[in-house]
Amino acid sequence: MTTAAPIQATAAHNLSQSARAEATHTNGTDSSFIPRGDTTVTLNYFRPPLDGSAPFNYVEEPPKGQPRRNFGEFNIKLPIHDIRGKESEYTLDTHAFKVVSNVPESAEKDFVDDDSIKTNYYPEVEKLILDNVPGRNKVFLFDHTIRRSNPNAPRAPVTRVHIDQTKKSATARVHLHLPDEAEKLLQGRYRIINIWRPLNGPDQSSPLGFASSATLKDEDLIPIEHRYPNRTGETAGIRFNESQKWHYLSGMRNDERLFLECYDSEAEKPGSKVQGGRVPHTAFTDPRSPEGAVGRESIEVRALVFGP
Repeated sequence: MTTAAPIQATAAHNLSQSARAEATHTNGTDSSFIPRGDTTVTLNYFRPPLDGSAPFNYVEEPPKGQPRRNFGEFNIKLPIHDIRGKESEYTLDTHAFKVVSNVPESAEKDFVDDDSIKTNYYPEVEKLILDNVPGRNKVFLFDHTIRRSNPNAPRAPVTRVHIDQTKKSATARVHLHLPDEAEKLLQGRYRIINIWRPLNGPDQSSPLGFASSATLKDEDLIPIEHRYPNRTGETAGIRFNESQKWHYLSGMRNDERLFLECYDSEAEKPGSKVQGGRVPHTAFTDPRSPEGAVGRESIEVRALVFGP
């Protein structure tokens, strides 16, 4: 995934208060309503290329004559469980996700400039990981993406079930970002963890769903070439399997952080207690979201985490 390009602040950026107040009067609908509890939603799953070729996706404009991507998708209705009030039951080692609450307000206020985000927000994320991931001894933040629901935003919420990284791309990231230390670091435990938060919470629309790693089978992961202009990475599409159990955190607030583990080398060791170490996730449309609900804005920061 690439770092989002800097954008200018717009009237759509800070909708949390003014838009909510205005929208409450739209057709008599209470658009301050936050959907909560278990429900059924439509999720968008990977469909393999019809010609049997290896799936790929171009990050930027594809070469002339090439499609942006060569794989398809299909929708399926599934139950999804609200973990609100039960957050402490979910751990990185078992489910590959966890929630951290009551995070202090960020020194970064606008989230529209990459350099400012790296200066103000990255150190906060690094500290958050150091404080909440036991046994880590080194953290390296390598990129971030801002997503906004307004039509002019460079990145919108992704409505397709996926995992950001695979073993191949996680290993390549270590070589790419820490070449002098890579061989030594790869001898120990290494992970990629995505730290996700809303920017205009509490979240009313396009919430993030995530499936427990413990319910995901290895054969459910389909490697997808993620083609940049100067290199090729790898993400994972997800084949539907009835064993997969989906969750979300209703009305996620600005002082909450969702840790999403994309890869954990510990899970590959014989006898390991780590159950998979990779969490499928996707934005989804909640049919209970009120008319006039404010579009979700969020930021995700990806980190290489090493140790113990």
